[in-house]
Amino acid sequence: HTPCWRRLKRLEAEGVIVGRAVILDAKLLGLTVNVFANLRLKQHDEETLDALEREVCNHHEIIDCFSMSGDSDYILRVSARSIEDYEQFLKKVLLHLPGVSSINSSFALKSVKMATSLPI
Repeated sequence: HTPCWRRLKRLEAEGVIVGRAVILDAKLLGLTVNVFANLRLKQHDEETLDALEREVCNHHEIIDCFSMSGDSDYILRVSARSIEDYEQFLKKVLLHLPGVSSINSSFALKSVKMATSLPI
């Protein structure tokens, strides 16, 4: 085996590499709308936070979810086919997430940089 292959296997064994992914072209799949939804919660108890995080993981439209400091409690990145599709997802899912008091949605105009690598 090559040195590169051995290093790759070592990094996997050490847990540095936690998985591999295929990167799909969202535009070719018709997912042309990226939305950043800033969530504020009514309460911040452990039960509410755990319930929200579990529920977020059940929806494939939510690409990323970050717990935040500052004005928002969470920021979600949602992928949708259209603004109308996002509106339906907002009404049917996001507004019913556990503990949510308000959502402020911003629509990405274009992707300038989208990295999958870490700065190592």
